[in-house]
Amino acid sequence: MPPKKKQTTLPSAKPIEPLDVPSYDSSKPLTESYTYRSPLPTSAGPYILGVDEAGRGPVLGPMVYGVAFCPIAYKEDLEELGFDDSKQLTAAIRSSLLSTLCSDPSNLGWSVRVIAPQAISAGMLKALPINLNKQAQDATILLIREVIESGIELSEVYVDALGPTKTWEQQLSSTFPGISFTVTAKADSKFKIVGAASVAAKVTRDACIESWVFEEDQPSSLQTSSTYFSSSGKQKEDRKWSTELGSGYPSDPKTKAWLQSSLDKTFGYPGIVRFSWATVKIILEKDAHAVEWIDEGQTALVNAFQTMKGRDKDRCLVAKDLSLKSVGML
Repeated sequence: MPPKKKQTTLPSAKPIEPLDVPSYDSSKPLTESYTYRSPLPTSAGPYILGVDEAGRGPVLGPMVYGVAFCPIAYKEDLEELGFDDSKQLTAAIRSSLLSTLCSDPSNLGWSVRVIAPQAISAGMLKALPINLNKQAQDATILLIREVIESGIELSEVYVDALGPTKTWEQQLSSTFPGISFTVTAKADSKFKIVGAASVAAKVTRDACIESWVFEEDQPSSLQTSSTYFSSSGKQKEDRKWSTELGSGYPSDPKTKAWLQSSLDKTFGYPGIVRFSWATVKIILEKDAHAVEWIDEGQTALVNAFQTMKGRDKDRCLVAKDLSLKSVGML
């Protein structure tokens, strides 16, 4: 007779309310990127690890990268826990699965990198832009490196990816020699450990959006950030930003409505918005006040060159300002 398949008892999992998600602190505004790490598993290795993200495409809120890891010997038990592509699961099931991920700390570990919308925009709007792909790669490498440096022995890593995968797989393999990397699309539905990472990332991002604390509504914010005026210039009550954000995706009708109703024609949007997104750039260009940027230093320099006469005409500004008549004076 074939051996009986081992029966795994699923841990009882109480759904986590958005405010209780351990990887998100809803008591203060999210203004900078951060990493949350669960307690380290204590079971013997080697370990497998999965990587996935949530919130790559939205115009609102953070992008969250997650990793989950467990001993190779725990693989069969992992198959029975219900992890899958988080997008295919209901919010209640995802919350329950995050409880499951926290319920066996000797075998299951996870961490997330929450990349703040302000950081996404700042990177993409630099003179030498750090595009979203590079920010995603940096987050992935950071999370894997932190697991290794914590003393966990990794032998296999599975990464969910969009677009070309071989180049990214080779880059990870060269960055972390001795580890077998598999980078593939739909990894969250192919490998349960990636599904677990997907749940960690998705629940964290959802908590960020659902419980977002607007920095601009805090008492310590600048008055101009939380106060607005009527057309006559009379001050009106402090603005409280609407929490009807929708999913954050540009195609979501609720998100579209929020973007239209929340625009301040002078100051733009609060920090939850990714200003580097084309959606926002178009709205600001169309509906916000036009701005003419003037570099006073550059203007003064041009004027100085235009007004030089006589002996000063062919002299540099430094020589003119120091009244230098010859090299010998130096």
